[in-house]
Amino acid sequence: MNKFSGKAIYCPSGKAGEYATYACNFFVGCSNGCEYCYLKKGIAAKVLGIDHPELKKCFKDVDHAKEVFKKELQQNLDALQKNGLFFSFTTDPMLPETIELTKEAIAICVKNNVNVTILTKRADFFSSIFGHVTYGPIRNATFDNLRFLAYKKSVAFGLTLTGSDDLEPGASPTMERIQMMVDLHKLGFKTWASIEPVIDIPQSLAMINMTNGACDLYKIGVLSGKRYPKQDLQCFVEMVTLMFPNGRFYFKDTLLKQAGINREDLPENCVPSDYDIFKGR
Repeated sequence: MNKFSGKAIYCPSGKAGEYATYACNFFVGCSNGCEYCYLKKGIAAKVLGIDHPELKKCFKDVDHAKEVFKKELQQNLDALQKNGLFFSFTTDPMLPETIELTKEAIAICVKNNVNVTILTKRADFFSSIFGHVTYGPIRNATFDNLRFLAYKKSVAFGLTLTGSDDLEPGASPTMERIQMMVDLHKLGFKTWASIEPVIDIPQSLAMINMTNGACDLYKIGVLSGKRYPKQDLQCFVEMVTLMFPNGRFYFKDTLLKQAGINREDLPENCVPSDYDIFKGR
């Protein structure tokens, strides 16, 4: 199968391919300032790793980006309806500078029966989309609030949870992200966590423990370029799968390789990379 590579929508490969079959990037750069960010490394860092989001140079402006997005979505509609669309690998899609275009793209996806998966380190967008929410009545709800609540069967919100706020100085504090995950889950949205990178194993276990019951899927990976003690990773995988039997876990290939664990030997609560969070299989 030929992998699609458009200006907005494309098929990621390598480690990114374990997160999504199809992804969308409108922007490069990010203000979260994460010290471990892979975009700050390598020859493309001067473009991709800048400290603020900028619309990709292939787009003339936001309106052009939307036009391109609509065209590419229609080109891949059958595949996107099957696999969904991920936002984003080259920025945080819920930053103040990126969120409006993300919201418009989500609306287009939902209208075309394409499920959307978001990954963010922000919790400050919650009130701007949903207003003041009590679980049942919605106070001061705008049309936008109501529309997004209607999207809950089609949008999954993911939060990166490393537990290391000091390494993510521009992002929302970890506890705010966790509270937002709980709130979103109570509202009926699918939620997931990216426990990547694992900075500290006990810390990562704490992130899972604090979100247990409010998170539908965990994707767990190691820090690029770091060597972990093999036995530590083996114990980590065993503890996660035993302590949280009702959770759903995807351990990335690089983690399993360092741990010396074959994917086929993992227990039943471990899922493949193409696990559908919306269908639960």
